[in-house]
Amino acid sequence: MTFANDVTPNRERRRERRVSVHLPIVIRGLDFGGSHFEEPTSSENLCRGGVALAMRNPVELGHSLEIRIPVLPTAASSETVFSTRGRIVHWKQGKDADESIVGVEFTGPRFHRMYVSEETS
Repeated sequence: MTFANDVTPNRERRRERRVSVHLPIVIRGLDFGGSHFEEPTSSENLCRGGVALAMRNPVELGHSLEIRIPVLPTAASSETVFSTRGRIVHWKQGKDADESIVGVEFTGPRFHRMYVSEETS
């Protein structure tokens, strides 16, 4: 078993442009001990294929998460929540000892909304 704080892949696997944007997110999964958790958080950046987000629950690389991102309805879709599953592919220490920044690759539906980077606005 590989724990997120033991190994972090060094290769860049991202094929799509990341957008630096902080969106509210709710994640659900299992922690190291196998206990279910639900955690509100926010994105650091995202692309169609994944998201980087801050979290406080200890998780493993390869671990699966449920991801829910509130979205505004559009002319093409009346949905107000984007829901998908993802797999943790990257881990780094966050701002403090209790926070991690994890990279999650979407394994369910991909994100098809457009956002302007907060770095350029």
